[in-house]
Amino acid sequence: MARLFSLHGRVALVTGGSRGIGRMIAEGFLAQGAKVYICARKAAQCDRAAAELTAIGHGECVSLPADLSTLAGIDDLVTRLREREPHLDILVNNAGAAWGAPFERFPESGWDKVMTLNVKSPFYLTQRLTPMLAAATADHLAKVVNVASIDGLVIIPGETYSYHASKAAMVHLTRQLALRLVRDRIVVSSIAPGAFATEMNREVRDAPDEVSRRVPLGRIGVAEDMAAAAIYLASAAGDYVVGSTITVDGGVAIAR
Repeated sequence: MARLFSLHGRVALVTGGSRGIGRMIAEGFLAQGAKVYICARKAAQCDRAAAELTAIGHGECVSLPADLSTLAGIDDLVTRLREREPHLDILVNNAGAAWGAPFERFPESGWDKVMTLNVKSPFYLTQRLTPMLAAATADHLAKVVNVASIDGLVIIPGETYSYHASKAAMVHLTRQLALRLVRDRIVVSSIAPGAFATEMNREVRDAPDEVSRRVPLGRIGVAEDMAAAAIYLASAAGDYVVGSTITVDGGVAIAR
């Protein structure tokens, strides 16, 4: 069982890894023996997070600041990663954005930004990194783990139209990418988080007790919940999970 969940010797890239869910995943991967690269748009924040994660003592975390909102930014990140590593074992597409506004005044900028970062960018980053993923050693499968949301599975109150649409798109894109990339020994799956206290989910961060009352399990998610799901999918334990989305939400989605 220890071997099944081990990431020893594997190289991972976690986008949006400087904070929130991405950081939870990065820390979990490090604890399981992976070398982890994290990227974020803000270089100082990315550098600081990488240093803090390395200092925990589980393994090396490397900062690769990047703006994934453009193809030029994606290509630059891929180039810099290729300069450091001959292959990539795990890609976690976590970086994203949210936008809330009343239906009558929902701006085009709020639509375009969210759809670009949450759908377009993960697709093109995966496309560009496929050769590195396919070059992973023959004794294990490479993995792509997309971070969706329960907002892409059920309707959660709030006028976040582009966010809901983008996360539903990510769930479906995961299926399509899985069928295409499995032939290259790359397994694609996704996670749909629920209530986790992050900068993006400020309601949970600022009122965890109130939110917990709406969760069937009676609490919000913690870092270990997210790390465990990601480790399962990224390790040999999740090799037969192809194109599926694992809901990590304490029962919220099935209760709606």
